[in-house]
Amino acid sequence: MSLPSESRLTRTVGSTGTAHARTRYATARSTTELAVRGDRAWRRARTAVVAAWRGVSDTVTAAGWLLLTAAAAGIGLGVAFGWVEFAVAGSIAAALLVLSVPFLFSARAYDVDLSLGHDRVVAGTHVEGTLRVTNIGRGIALPGRIDVPVGEGLVDVYVPLLRHGHEHVQQVVVPAERRGVITVGPARTVRGDPLGILKREATWDDTHTLYVHPVTTALHSTSTGFIRDLEGQSSRTIVDADISFHALREYVPGDSQRQIHWKSTAKTGTLMVRQYEESRRSRMIIALALGEGEYGTDDEFELAVSAAGSIGIRGIRDGRDVDVVVGGEVPEFARRTVRTIRELATVTTRTLLDELSGVERTTLVGPLADVTSLARETHSDASIAFLVCGSTQTPRLLQSAALAFPPDVAVVAVVCNPEAEPGFRRLGTVTVLTIGLLDDLRHLLARGAQT
Repeated sequence: MSLPSESRLTRTVGSTGTAHARTRYATARSTTELAVRGDRAWRRARTAVVAAWRGVSDTVTAAGWLLLTAAAAGIGLGVAFGWVEFAVAGSIAAALLVLSVPFLFSARAYDVDLSLGHDRVVAGTHVEGTLRVTNIGRGIALPGRIDVPVGEGLVDVYVPLLRHGHEHVQQVVVPAERRGVITVGPARTVRGDPLGILKREATWDDTHTLYVHPVTTALHSTSTGFIRDLEGQSSRTIVDADISFHALREYVPGDSQRQIHWKSTAKTGTLMVRQYEESRRSRMIIALALGEGEYGTDDEFELAVSAAGSIGIRGIRDGRDVDVVVGGEVPEFARRTVRTIRELATVTTRTLLDELSGVERTTLVGPLADVTSLARETHSDASIAFLVCGSTQTPRLLQSAALAFPPDVAVVAVVCNPEAEPGFRRLGTVTVLTIGLLDDLRHLLARGAQT
């Protein structure tokens, strides 16, 4: 009789334990859900607070914070201690804050269109642009200001009160005094009160890139690199088959029978074959030094960039293969072990000038000798090389850079020094041109071509 009771008791106890386990599981799950929800709510609240703080900090200027502090302190101290002067000052500060709020309305009521007359100019000129502002809002847009970033500068354009659908057109002058690549835009609308207490900005995505090309001079076609060939230049290398005839020599086993000169063979009674001078297409290498210590002043560097551009333009227009190389940037710790160069695009004269607009002096490039050495390894068919550098390059450094090329390659060093007199001299096999002005390059190259 006792067994059934024990059995029922055992089952009752077992079911009660399972219920407790289920209860504990349900409680743990609800606690976890509450923790997850709480964490999500905290993150949302924190994101909202951060966004609100950023909006307030971007809207309230330094003058606004000063007035806000004055309003809080003046009203608080005036009410607490009964100081009428403080209460009046705090009330005035609060009134100014309230009156400046309407000037923030319609910050996005403008449609701004910025266009430039040209995207490429020569250094020393300027570009005229047109800024067109249209009120696309529903009501009247209060006066505002539009800031147009121009490189590291800023152009301010003040916009008057505009009705719905009306527009304001303003001419913007972008100065281009120095060579470089200038980013114009994006335009930024600044709405705020006349006292500069509050402001609100809206930015458009209209950005323009302005290439300020270096100043160049026109070089004579016959003086560029002292090469006057059209289809190819005869080198000093003697080959067995080419176009430019050089001389005759006796036949040796292995020579092609097509090169036998039968008239000379009949006269001498010995087989004679023709020899030719190897003809090459005029490949021109222009190595521009970019090292900080390779120029004495910034004027020397600008003159060197203009000289390299002038030579490259003349070579491209003459139909030659032109390669303009500069030193590639290398970290300071690897300068002694790593050599690298960067080739500028020379597809057209425009692409070359665009590339030259962005080159700058730096300390993170190798010397000119490393540039010429790598250029020679890359372009083994070069027929002439121009080395463009500053006044700090000594004759020994110039010769070291020129030794990278074989003897059959004409090497011309162009030393840029605005304070020096123009000169033409020979330094072993290297022709050294010293120019003080860009026009000196044209005269010295013409003189070298005649001699």
